Amino acid sequence: MQTPLKIAVVGSGLVGSLLAIYLKRAGHTVHVYDRSPDIRTVEFSGRSINLAMSHRGWRALDDVGLGEEIRKIAIPMEKRAIHAIGEPLNFLYYGKDGESIYSISRGLLNRKMVTLAEEEGVKFFFETKIWDVTLADATLHAGETERGEWKELQYDKVFGADGAFSRIRHRMQRQSMFNYSQQFLNTGYKELNIPPNADGTHKLDKNSLHIWPRNDFMLIALPNLDGSFTCTLFMPFEGENSFEALKDRETLEKFFADYFPSTIDVIPELVEDFFKNPTSTLVTMKCYPWTYSDKVALIGDACHAIVPFYGHGMNAGFEDITILSQLMEQYGDDWDTIFKEYQVSRKPNADAIAELSYRNFMEMSSKTIDDKFLLQKKIEKWFSDRHPDKWLPLYSRVTFSYRPYSEALEIGDRQKAIMDEVMQIDGIEDKWNSPEVEQKIIELLK
Repeated sequence: MQTPLKIAVVGSGLVGSLLAIYLKRAGHTVHVYDRSPDIRTVEFSGRSINLAMSHRGWRALDDVGLGEEIRKIAIPMEKRAIHAIGEPLNFLYYGKDGESIYSISRGLLNRKMVTLAEEEGVKFFFETKIWDVTLADATLHAGETERGEWKELQYDKVFGADGAFSRIRHRMQRQSMFNYSQQFLNTGYKELNIPPNADGTHKLDKNSLHIWPRNDFMLIALPNLDGSFTCTLFMPFEGENSFEALKDRETLEKFFADYFPSTIDVIPELVEDFFKNPTSTLVTMKCYPWTYSDKVALIGDACHAIVPFYGHGMNAGFEDITILSQLMEQYGDDWDTIFKEYQVSRKPNADAIAELSYRNFMEMSSKTIDDKFLLQKKIEKWFSDRHPDKWLPLYSRVTFSYRPYSEALEIGDRQKAIMDEVMQIDGIEDKWNSPEVEQKIIELLK
C-alpha cells in the first residue's frame, strides 16, 4: 500500500475504469470524471468496433481478480474465417491449440467495468465537463461551457484517460518540448449488424473472426453473446469503391451483391443501418512526454491512439496499467520515478503497436486471400511447431505473449526478411515442409 492520495481519473472508458480499480486497491481515494452520461443508462450509437481481448488484456484483469467475471461476457475466437468471392470458406487458426482472442462488446464491457469500479468504492462524476488542468498542482477545471464559469477541483494526482482527443493532453501540448502528431487514414468505418437466428443461435460460425477481404476495403464480423454479430465495413472515404460512392439504396445493394454476396441473406437491415449509422474516422496519435512532474500522467488512447487492425488498442491500454502498477509496487511513494519509468518503458512499445496495427490492415484486407501469403503462414506454423525455441510467429508474439511490442516489431521484421528468401526457393509449393526448407530457415536464423 502507498501513502493514500486523492487521485482524479479523467475518462470513464475501459482504461479509465480499470485504472481506477487499481488505484483504489492501492489505497487511494479515486474520483472519475466523464463529460458523457453514465454509459449504463444510454443506448449505443452504432459506431463501435467489437473488442478482441488477448493475453495482455486478460493479465491486467486477472491481476485484480476480475478476469473470470469478464470471461462470462466474452466469446473465444480461435481463427479467422476468410470469405473470398466464389471460393469455399477458409479458416486460418490464430495460434496453437486452445489459443484464442475473445470478442467482447465494447459497451457491455464498459458498463461492467464502471459497475465493478463502483463496487470497489470508486466515485464517478458523469456529465461533468473537464476543460483544463493546472499541471503544477493537479487542479482540474470543470464547467458547463468552455467559456463559462469553472469550478476548481484539487487533487494530488491526475490521470488523463480521456481518449484520442484528450483535454488533459491538450493542456500538456501547450508546453515547450512537447511532441505531438496525429495521422488520419483515408479509410473510415461504419457499423452494420448480423442479427441472430430466430432461436438465438449465430448465423455464422461463432468462434471465428469473419473477414471479407477486398484489397482496398473489407468487412469484418465479430460474435456477440445474443447470437448477433457486430460488423464493421472499412473503406476509403472517396474514390471508386468508397463511402462517398454509396449514396443511395440501389448503389449500396448492388455493391454488396457484387462484393459481399454471401452477406445478402444475413444482413437484413443493411440499407437502414448503413444510412443511419455514422461513418467514423481512424486516427493514429503519438505524443511525448506522457507525464508532467509527479502530478499528471496520460494513459491509453490519450497518449497512443492506434488504428484497430491488430485489435490491440484496449490491450495496449490495459498493459499500460499493468506496467504502472508494477512500478507503484517497486517504487512505493516515489511518484516522480514511477512516472518517469512508466513513460520510458511504454513509449517504444506504443509506437511499435501503432506501426504493427497500421501494417495489419494490408494483411487483413488483401493478403488473407493471397495464395503465397497463405503458404508462407503455413511454413511459419510448421517450422514453429518443430522449433518453438527458434521461431514464434509475429501474431503469436503480439497476441499470445507478454513480450514487448517493440521486440515483436523488430523480430517480426527479421522473420519477414527470412521468409522473403524462403519463398524464392524453386518449387517451394511442393517442398514447403521438406528438410531442405527446414535447414534453410535454420541457416538464415544464424
